[in-house]
Amino acid sequence: MSCVRFICQCCSQPLKLTQSSQTLGLATCQQPVASKLPSAQGEPGETLEEGPTSRMETDTEKLQNSASCRTFPGDGRMSRYNSHIFTLLGKLNSGRTLHSIQKTTRGILDILSCEEDLVHPLCQDCTDRLLEQLDIQLTISESDSRNYKRCLETQESISEDEREMLQEELKDVELEETRLVQELEEVERGREGAAVALKAAQGEMEMLEQQERQYQREYGKLQWQQLELQDELRSLENRLQYAQTQLAWLEKTNAFRSTFEIRYDGPLAVINNFRLGCLPTVPVCWSEINAAWGQTALLLRALSNTIGLEFQRFQLIPCGNHSYMKSLTDDTIELPLFCNSGQSAFLYNKFDQAMMAFLDCMQQFKEEAEKGEPGVYMPYRIHVEKGLMEDPGASGDFCSIRTHLNSEEQWTKALKLMLINFKWSLAWVSLRYCQK
Repeated sequence: MSCVRFICQCCSQPLKLTQSSQTLGLATCQQPVASKLPSAQGEPGETLEEGPTSRMETDTEKLQNSASCRTFPGDGRMSRYNSHIFTLLGKLNSGRTLHSIQKTTRGILDILSCEEDLVHPLCQDCTDRLLEQLDIQLTISESDSRNYKRCLETQESISEDEREMLQEELKDVELEETRLVQELEEVERGREGAAVALKAAQGEMEMLEQQERQYQREYGKLQWQQLELQDELRSLENRLQYAQTQLAWLEKTNAFRSTFEIRYDGPLAVINNFRLGCLPTVPVCWSEINAAWGQTALLLRALSNTIGLEFQRFQLIPCGNHSYMKSLTDDTIELPLFCNSGQSAFLYNKFDQAMMAFLDCMQQFKEEAEKGEPGVYMPYRIHVEKGLMEDPGASGDFCSIRTHLNSEEQWTKALKLMLINFKWSLAWVSLRYCQK
């Protein structure tokens, strides 16, 4: 007995057919086999010979093998383009008659000519679901039929006046529908215009947003410049405040007192930490004495410039520890205010002449400074011709500023008295000129 199986067209599961349905399935699916078998020329009812039958069995087996290897795309379901193809599983019955072949051929021709509907096999579950859907459609159709019948019965029971009234209402509704359609068309046209306006507004909005971003960048740059200018302004204000503080401090500062400091170190006078003079008990090197003379010459030059004094006979040239006096009448005469350590200052006449010329310049400064109000006061008198410094105190001593035929004590005391006069001169200049 042959075993013919089909695949369910809904769930693609193999179907197990009953004995009565196998004959129908065999008749509807053996067309490919018939195309491979030799065509029959005998009368209906004749049987095939045994030789061709064996070859037909071989061809049937090949067809079965090709049918069993068929695959389906996707999830295994049949494509809608191949819905009329059934997959045959199992072996075909080799004992066929000419009548069955002709019947199969007529069935295939009827299917191809659309004279007979092709029955698709379904499993029991899919059949139940299909029947449920058909029952639902049948229920809906019966409900629609009943509604139509009621409408017909209602229409037959309506009077002419009521029918005319309904017709008028229908016309009104149609007019209202026409008006609403026109309004809808106007709304559509307005919507299209609004869409165009919206597109233009969006373009303008993009342009405005781009301008806003540009303005934001420029605003950020301006803020950065503002912060830099504020920092610079604060810096300038701090510098101005510092300058004002320095100016106030400088206005209160006495330039002469800050530049020239005169004090005493026992019998010796000191100017800017340089001792002027020497004693047997307190030896001082000549380099320090020369530097002290340079500071003293610079002090006298600064005082004379402050009061506008021009010296008459000698010009004072302060050059540190090599300062000198230059004659205004003879350019070749230069009197040094320094002495080398290899020679004796007490036998060096030019050094004495330079110190006497220095006293002459100091006397000129005193005379010029006494003209103003208040005039300068120097406690020790100056005798330029003899080169002496007079102490008007109780002793009334005269101290020579020259080193020739003089002792170290007297020379050092004369230098001390001279620096005391300069200290008073500094106080007078600070009082009269520096506080204006």
